Parts: sequence; C-alpha cells; structure tokens
Amino acid sequence: MKRGGLKSISELVRETCREEGLETPLNEYRLLKAWSQVLGSGVQSYTKELSIKNQILYVTLTSSVLRHELMMNRRSLVQRLNAHVQAQVITNIIFR
Repeated sequence: MKRGGLKSISELVRETCREEGLETPLNEYRLLKAWSQVLGSGVQSYTKELSIKNQILYVTLTSSVLRHELMMNRRSLVQRLNAHVQAQVITNIIFR
C-alpha cells in the first residue's frame, strides 16, 4: 500500500460494508435503535413494534393520542432520525 493511500480502520469497515451490501441493513438497524434515544422513554413505552420496508418506517403505537401527535410532526421526526444515524435511511413514517 502506498504511504499516501493509508486509510483509517473506520473507512475500511465502511467501504467493506458498502461493497458487501451491508450498509443499508446496518443503517436500518441503527435507526430502529435510535427511536427510543431520539423520542425518549415515554414514547418508547407506547411503542409496540418498529419495522422498515422500502425506506418507510412503520410504527405501531398503543396510544391513539400519541399517534396523532407524532403524525403531526412526521417530517421533523424523519429528519431527526436520519440525522441521528447520519444517513438517509427513511423517507416517511406510517403510524398504526
């Protein structure tokens, strides 16, 4: 390897994940884990299920009042969650 071509371990891991097709599933996993960090334990306690399909986050909640409140802030939530994982993982959220 050339002296000027040295890469950090994090860069090598990121490139390997990208080449092996693991970057998207890894980012999706990180975003699902970020749900409780971004929204807090109060929202987490009403969250029954989280899943991502075709860049859409599906959230099943046990409170209709909370569901309505989160629906009103959907765009902001998409931006905050994507910013937390530093990648464009989701484009929309559907609350059930």
